[in-house]
Amino acid sequence: MKRTLIRYKAKADAADKNAELVAAVFAELKAAKPDGVRYLTLRLEDDSFVHLVETAADDGSSPLPKLAAFQAFQSGIRERCVEPPMPRGAIIVGNYRMLGEP
Repeated sequence: MKRTLIRYKAKADAADKNAELVAAVFAELKAAKPDGVRYLTLRLEDDSFVHLVETAADDGSSPLPKLAAFQAFQSGIRERCVEPPMPRGAIIVGNYRMLGEP
């Protein structure tokens, strides 16, 4: 199991559009129900976004890049950002009812 945290800050005039694109990813995930992935996105009050992705595959591969909505979200992401996406490996130190149990 691999967890990745991605953080970036959207431009003020692009944050709502970014949130719409993210919402479309979740709608497609809900419809497709792919196995092997768990995904959470937060929008902070300063228009920063934080994504937490957990993949079950040992190699860290994910079904997300295959989704049309995710591809649309990725298209132009750097142009929507003040601070570009920064992916980092993440280890859960504590979890109380926020995330499902591993």
